[in-house]
Parts: sequence; structure tokens; C-alpha cells
Amino acid sequence: MTLATLMVSVDLGAAAADRIQLAAGLAARFGARLSGVAACPVPIPMPVGEALLLADDLYASEEERAREHLAGAKALFEREAGGIAARSWHAGLGSPSAFLAEQARGADLVLVGRQGPADGDPGPLGVSAGIVLMEAGRPVLAVPPGLERLDARRVVVAWKDTREARRAVRDALPFLAGAERVHVVAVGADARRGGAEGVVAYLSAHGIAATAHLLPGETLGAADSLLGFAALEEADLIVMGAYGHSRLREWAFGGATRDILRTTPICCLASH
Repeated sequence: MTLATLMVSVDLGAAAADRIQLAAGLAARFGARLSGVAACPVPIPMPVGEALLLADDLYASEEERAREHLAGAKALFEREAGGIAARSWHAGLGSPSAFLAEQARGADLVLVGRQGPADGDPGPLGVSAGIVLMEAGRPVLAVPPGLERLDARRVVVAWKDTREARRAVRDALPFLAGAERVHVVAVGADARRGGAEGVVAYLSAHGIAATAHLLPGETLGAADSLLGFAALEEADLIVMGAYGHSRLREWAFGGATRDILRTTPICCLASH
């Protein structure tokens, strides 16, 4: 298995340039086409009184500002991904998250920025990792700020015997195939029933050597246990299933999924 098409979310935040560089590096590694994607909402003015006469002008002004944001994002993408000949740009007016999820039909992997409490404001072009994860139907790579490269030499697979985790393992095969070490980690009191050894056997059938690890997770939560293990093994990629449900118009994730997506210091490939 390989990655033929990569898609990266482009915004105007401080971490965007590094994320594009990381995506370009992966595109070069896999010989993949790279697409940059951005969308910007256009606020609809709610004029009252005499301002009703200016409603069209107000909307036109907001639309012009949105197009300026998109032009800036395109320039950033072209600058940071300039070394990739096979690249394309997709932009639209509307919800950034919904537009990216829609465009993801043409991607094997979608790259977005991590959304931690101290990660800064990505601006009006920023996407919600939750919406993209749940709606795109594609694996999503969450990239922390400051990372310009992903080698995926040491990979931690967060294993739980669920549909989402099984899909994540399969989606990650292009990375796992090139890794030096792969650790399949199950956390919790019932970890021994989780089938981590079965995943190791599955990967072995694909020519990938892996080891199974069972962490009790009693003192620390699942997310802290996994991140601590990843740090100990000097891993640079976590693979996991994403578990969540819709609550009104937002996505509410389970504790481990939420905590890892918000705090992981290394890239995280998640599938739903």
C-alpha cells in the first residue's frame, strides 16, 4: 500500500508553514500528489434601519476580505510546497471544516493542525479536527506546531479492539511498512483481552515486525500512559482510532481521543 494523494489544511496561523513543509516532505517520500485546501466563511451582515440600504455593499466587502485571506493562504502554500511539482490548490467560500471534509474525497490522507489550548489562533481559515475526522471518511494526520518533518521511524499503535482502531492500523500501513520499530500498545485493566498480539500477527503478514505491549493504565489515564510510552520509546508517530459522537453541531470525543489530539507532542494519525 502507498499514499498517492495527500491533502493539507492551509490557514493563516503561525504553525501553517511548518505543516505544509511536513506535508511536502511526505509527498516527496511517497511520490504523492499534494493538494492545499482552504476555505473562508463570509459573515452575513445583519443591518437594521438605514443600514439595510448598504447590505449588499457590506456583504461585498466581507467577501473581498475573505478572498484576500484565501489569496494569502495560496501564496503560503505555493511558497512552502514549491518543491513538489505535482500539486494543486483548492479554495472556497464557506465553512473551512466542511470544505476540507468535502475535498477529502480526493485524498488518501488529510493533514490538519493540532488544536491544543496553547497552540494559537489559526484565524478564519482554521479547521476543526473533530469535524474533519468524523465527516471526511479518510485518515487524518494531526500535526503539532513546530514540526517540519515526519520520518515515522518509531511508531506507537494505540490498540483497542474496535472498528476504528482496526481501520487506523490499515490506514497506517504505508507508514508502518517503513518504520524501524512498531509498538502495538493496549492500555487498561482489560488490555490482555484487547487482541494486541493479533495485530502483531496481522502486521507480520504484511512484512512488518512489531511488538505488543500491555499497560495497566491504573495510575495514569490512557492518554498519559500512551504519550508517556511514546516518549520513552522516542516515537515520532502515534496511530489510533478516533471515538466520538455528534452533540448538537460539535463533536464530543472520548477522553483519550480528545486528550491526545489536544496535547500530543508528535504527529498522530487517527481514523474513524
